[in-house]
Amino acid sequence: ILGRLDAIESVLHGQVVDEVAICLGLAEWPLVAAITRICEEEGKVVRVPADGAAPGGLPHLDGAHVEHYGGLTIQSLVYGPDRLVSLLAKRAIDLVGGLFLMVVASPLLVGIALAIRITDGPPVLFRQPRVGLNGRVFHVLKFRTMVPDAEDRLHGLRERNEISGHAFKLTDDPRISRIGRLLRRTSLDELPQLWNVVRGEMSLVGPRPPLPSEVASYDVWHRRRLSMKPGMTGLWQITDRRNPDFDRWVAIDLDYIDRWSLWLDVKILVRTLPAMLQGR
Repeated sequence: ILGRLDAIESVLHGQVVDEVAICLGLAEWPLVAAITRICEEEGKVVRVPADGAAPGGLPHLDGAHVEHYGGLTIQSLVYGPDRLVSLLAKRAIDLVGGLFLMVVASPLLVGIALAIRITDGPPVLFRQPRVGLNGRVFHVLKFRTMVPDAEDRLHGLRERNEISGHAFKLTDDPRISRIGRLLRRTSLDELPQLWNVVRGEMSLVGPRPPLPSEVASYDVWHRRRLSMKPGMTGLWQITDRRNPDFDRWVAIDLDYIDRWSLWLDVKILVRTLPAMLQGR
């Protein structure tokens, strides 16, 4: 038992939740509507049995489609992509594309690793916890672009944050090494994330993977960006990356989730390389 009904928000925020099954009777129907509203704001799939609770079943939920599981009639509400074949195709593209890009980019990966090792010393890679699909925490990989004690020095730089909202960005960050500035300007520091893509923790295209500390301070509507696997590149990165308004970032990510298709992913991937070459 994870909690009482009135603890639904804290349960959703403290656990990895992909779907919510609501099994309440007709007398508690007002609670069903309230819970589905919360789940909608967070992008959770909701399943509500429609049989047996009352003559003729429970009332129909607006926007729900009817499915059948094991002889039960289920009302399903899906807030985000729900095209199984397309999502499987997206994963296949991530796996094949990630492996292909790792092989093609292997000379570049080795060259960057050697350059960091020679100029800045070990470690070459930087591992940092990030929040993925529906709250799953994983360790993102990047080439190290900062001094070894960068995390310890972050607190003293918070007041210089250029982002309005739940993220941190500082253009002239004193923690960045000389080679790190070049890698960041070209986004080449992100290349090791191809391994995260192959492992299934990230996608080639998706929302930016946030830090756990950022997610902890999210407003409820921000959390819906966690309803899709984070990506190496995305709609925000190629359209409005320099915008300092965090809410604008989230709005773009939610627009991507609402409009998602394989074709949209292809268009974003095609636009990513020119954006990298132009340093934007």
